Amino acid sequence: MSALTPDLLPAAIRARLTDEQLQAVAETMREKRLSVLAAALQLSEADMLTQLAEAAGLGIAANLETDPAARGLLPARLVHDYQIVPIKVAGPEASAEGEAEVTDATPLYLATAWLPDEVMNDWLRTFTPRPPVWRLAVAERVHQLIIENYGVGSGSLEDGDDSYMAPEAQQQAEEVVDEDAAVVRFVTDVISQAVEDQATDIHFEPQEGQLRIRYRVDGLLVPVPVPENLLRFQDAIISRLKIMARLNISERRLPQDGRINFRADNTVLDIRVSTIPTIYAESISLRLLNQKKEAYTMDRLGMSAEEQRQIVSILDYPHGIILVTGPTGSGKSTSLNAFLRKINSTDLRIITIEDPIEYEVPGVNQMQVRPEIGLTFADALRHVLRQDPDVIMVGEIRDKDTAEIAIRASLTGHLVFSTLHTNDAPGAITRLVDMGIEPFLVASAIELVIAQRLVRRLCGECARPAPISRVKLLENLAILGVTPEEAELVDALKAPVGCDRCRGTGYRGRIGIFEIFRLNEEMHELILKRESTRTLTDCARKHGMRTLGQSGWEKVKAGYTTFDEVLRVVTVTAEG
Repeated sequence: MSALTPDLLPAAIRARLTDEQLQAVAETMREKRLSVLAAALQLSEADMLTQLAEAAGLGIAANLETDPAARGLLPARLVHDYQIVPIKVAGPEASAEGEAEVTDATPLYLATAWLPDEVMNDWLRTFTPRPPVWRLAVAERVHQLIIENYGVGSGSLEDGDDSYMAPEAQQQAEEVVDEDAAVVRFVTDVISQAVEDQATDIHFEPQEGQLRIRYRVDGLLVPVPVPENLLRFQDAIISRLKIMARLNISERRLPQDGRINFRADNTVLDIRVSTIPTIYAESISLRLLNQKKEAYTMDRLGMSAEEQRQIVSILDYPHGIILVTGPTGSGKSTSLNAFLRKINSTDLRIITIEDPIEYEVPGVNQMQVRPEIGLTFADALRHVLRQDPDVIMVGEIRDKDTAEIAIRASLTGHLVFSTLHTNDAPGAITRLVDMGIEPFLVASAIELVIAQRLVRRLCGECARPAPISRVKLLENLAILGVTPEEAELVDALKAPVGCDRCRGTGYRGRIGIFEIFRLNEEMHELILKRESTRTLTDCARKHGMRTLGQSGWEKVKAGYTTFDEVLRVVTVTAEG
């Protein structure tokens, strides 16, 4: 990205900034400059955009829609480098053109995330004689439209007009820009965009006639727009990923696993790579673990004050087991990390056994299991017990061996955290008994079981109340196992709308819903009798346990999420 000088800013705005702030704006990538400038002036981005447009004498483009007829005029590399996109206009300007034929004198309307300079105008004149008419727009929306219309990494793989050279390539004229370098840049672009979209996984999936790329964002798979010529680079992209993960590129018949240490800008990623052979080519999945990812507190997880009180009271125990249950991707490791941070202190020796290590916790001894060399959860746990720990976190109880050692550790004076894959909290008890653990050991060791799910959070910018019929409301409450009385006085609930901030989805981020199962004397007796999960659940509800469905309803009622989201993750449990 070429550096822009602060001189582009109108004098009225430049005068309100210190030299350090001006330098920070100048050094930031074009699509980030607006947010940096807004922060420096303590304004919202919307207000900053308005002030900047007024001071520069430019219009603001709202409700952006690309102009397909003009899209082919500009190389994808130019569009990516300068964050500009051809747009349609409405109102008097559009009607003035009417149905007239597009000529060299027809204005080319362009949305930009930053003030245009002469270098940009010079490049435009190279590719089209049409005079540019500039409009300022929200940087996120401009970037999104570029991705949607040109594809992720299209600036790297473009094989069209060679007369345009990216600014960074101009500064390094001696560098040979070949196909290999293009693929390297493309893979970096795909990973960087995934980080920006807060994706947890990237899937490269060879299909008939195409290489499909998908991100997993907020728990759902999202197709990624890709360049039209991507298939030509398919083999090179797959080889590049395998080289980065130090895999055998000549072995295409067997699955392989590896890891990539990825660095770009301020991003440091530990990426787990898995390949499998398919009928067209190898399919590659990347799990992104951001080593500098901000750790979650119990508040950020979405726990209510009452839920936090119940959990914190057990975190102070000197021994016992606290289990977190749920399917893959339900945030179990994130919750355990929040609990560890809550109790972390200089007078506790905390050791974790994880696969993989998703968060670094200062002051905690964290161990990575390596089954390929015999270091399993059970084996690591045996060694950890000789390390004089006060608190042990076992990433997952996968077998009887690990379960037995964890339970005996808790009975000999250690506080143990771990996870299980069960649908609900009481189900963890019967799962352990089914593994072959004696019921009296389970009843003695388990102090608390927390079942959780993640639901998408409504976008705070665009979510609006929408009326809901009483019939529909009662129907949904019944599925979630909530009493009809809860429908009283509820005639509207927040619903997704979609805006530039949430990329039109209506949702932004995720929030947890929780079922907290705390054992008492009556439940101990039921466990010793090997009673079913249903019986344990009924007993727990009698003593005040709030189910996942009830927790979900509380989040819907408070305007954090929607019925559709809650039903998506808990319907099976509620019916079962």
